Amino acid sequence: MNSPEIVQEKIQLTVPGSSPMAAYVARPASAGRHPGLIVFQEAFGVNGHMRNVTDRFAAQGYVAIAPELFHRTAPAGFEGDYQDFPSVMPHYQAVTTEAAEADIQATHDWLHSISHVKGDNISCVGFCMGGRVSFLANSVVPMRAAVSFYGGGIAPGLLDRAAKMHGPSLLFWGGLDKHILPEHRRAVTDALSAQHKTYVNVEFSNADHAFFCDERAAYEPNAARQSWALTLEFLRS
Repeated sequence: MNSPEIVQEKIQLTVPGSSPMAAYVARPASAGRHPGLIVFQEAFGVNGHMRNVTDRFAAQGYVAIAPELFHRTAPAGFEGDYQDFPSVMPHYQAVTTEAAEADIQATHDWLHSISHVKGDNISCVGFCMGGRVSFLANSVVPMRAAVSFYGGGIAPGLLDRAAKMHGPSLLFWGGLDKHILPEHRRAVTDALSAQHKTYVNVEFSNADHAFFCDERAAYEPNAARQSWALTLEFLRS
């Protein structure tokens, strides 16, 4: 349901060589041109939580779009079960680097084509699996900035992309996260430093993987609140 401040809609994007990709869009109801933002999902789909996050960005003035990265293997609107990760694994594994690149390009192209989006001010943010995709996206299209929440698989799989980063990176990690090892977190910042790229690196020592999601047991409200505030400031500046 639309609020007075934002407009919500579902659209379908064309991805060359692939199935169509559904996406959830939330944007300010006010007239004028706004910055664009791609919101990359967790491994559980563009579910209620991800739509809520997208709405929150729209309320902050962004034309925000959350593409359904599982469109090759799951029906439109797919939502996984937080208690059953094995059931989402086939979809998760199908989001290869090559597949994600195609989805990134299609989503960025759509934002760039919309008259009420500032084409030179498009950024991205991603969570979990989406944190990895957000890092990748910053090397694929001219992102103004990219935010990655606990992006597993950036190291070692995407370290070679550090040289291709367009905009500054904001990286969030949970110090209690057993899914992403400390040496992998260091490898990401080392790779960015070696390429003289601008980044901000934040570790919440008392937070676990998925600390931002208020529908999961790992939710850590202080880390979630502080990372949200820093994300908004980072994207503005």
